[in-house]
Amino acid sequence: MKPFTKKIVLENGREFYGYGFGADRETICQIVFNTAVVGYQELISDPAYTDQMVVMTYPLIGNYGLADEDYETKTIAVGGLIVRDYNDTPSNFRYTRTLNEVLEEQGIPAITGVDTRMITRIIRDEGSQKALLTDVATSHEEAMRKLAEFTLPENLIEKVSCKKRWFSRTPNHRFDVVVVDCGIKYSTIRCLNQRGCNVTVVPYDASVEEILAFRPDGLFLSSGPGTPQHARSVIDTVKALKGRLPIFGIGLGHLLVSMAYGARVEKMKADHRGINHPIRSLETNRISITSQSQSYSVVADSLKNTDLEITHVDVLDGEVEGIRAKSEPTFSVQFHPESAAGQQYSVDLFDKFIKLMEEHKNA
Repeated sequence: MKPFTKKIVLENGREFYGYGFGADRETICQIVFNTAVVGYQELISDPAYTDQMVVMTYPLIGNYGLADEDYETKTIAVGGLIVRDYNDTPSNFRYTRTLNEVLEEQGIPAITGVDTRMITRIIRDEGSQKALLTDVATSHEEAMRKLAEFTLPENLIEKVSCKKRWFSRTPNHRFDVVVVDCGIKYSTIRCLNQRGCNVTVVPYDASVEEILAFRPDGLFLSSGPGTPQHARSVIDTVKALKGRLPIFGIGLGHLLVSMAYGARVEKMKADHRGINHPIRSLETNRISITSQSQSYSVVADSLKNTDLEITHVDVLDGEVEGIRAKSEPTFSVQFHPESAAGQQYSVDLFDKFIKLMEEHKNA
């Protein structure tokens, strides 16, 4: 057996040895796992995974390469990648580059050959923690020192949000939607364009006056990374515009909408990440299999004295996955209804947003 070249050192002291690919450098990130069987390209380019080291629970990764049309953003967002078995000879006619080539070019380190099942169990049982991907020669004492001294970044929205506004237009549009960019994905914008919406994407700290200057029919809050408590400007924007415009939030946007209405949000012990999470709609009693990248959750009891009511819950652990305002055209969901990659069971939530804008426009 060829000698190991890299290792993962967890904050709890556990070490896992393997072989490096991608960029040949050291990194420290929050470690999370993802249960997706497909969609690793969408995952590594999803801003919700910014500066996170992702353990892929599905063992074979890289086997269909990367295609130019399948990125969710222009740059790779993930901080590191951990896989059981990396395949560097893709068999997909659409692929243009291998996963290794893209990670190497973007400066993202990765490791293969480690026991991803054991690492996943540790995250599940102990919660997410810091992890160091380093050279195999790094001593345990040195690795633990680096982990202890490193502080995980929190205000990641500022890092991933656009710096200036930009547009995505569609022919014969019916509505104008302003998207607050907390880490927007291309697939989300496509869902809006396909439904006749011209989209204006603005930075996370855009003022209320800037947003209203575009005369929007609705406001959309995107998913994204980081700690929701650090996005006060977005929360204040929702407070100022709720009731004046239809509002739809997903992922991080859902948490920010909830906080703007007075709900409390807390860090989860074990994240929801993957494309196989069953969510029950309390309005229809239908169960949908959804895509999620969730680290924080709305506390159900905190909704009692607000104008919000629960619309969706996680079947497995009962976490709040969707809310709506009782007296205003506002709703949000924790999961990703655009489901890229993933199932398309919940994409009709975009149709609900269109209906709210139509009703508001004709009122």
